[in-house]
Amino acid sequence: MESAKKYEKVILELSKDEAIVFLERVSRFNQDDRSDSFQDQSEKRILWDIEACLEKEVTETFSSNYSKILARAREEVRD
Repeated sequence: MESAKKYEKVILELSKDEAIVFLERVSRFNQDDRSDSFQDQSEKRILWDIEACLEKEVTETFSSNYSKILARAREEVRD
């Protein structure tokens, strides 16, 4: 039974706008090497992994007008 739990997955769905905004935030957080904000290296590993997953899906980051795309996405997500 223990080995079956190892492969359990949690699926998180985001809109494209949410993914763009979240990738921007996770990316900035990962660049800011504040090791004191983590209780364990596994927390940092998860954020690196999330950033890598989002980078595969959010191709807009390579667009020449990414700042406009990000601004529009933030506006859409904002309350």
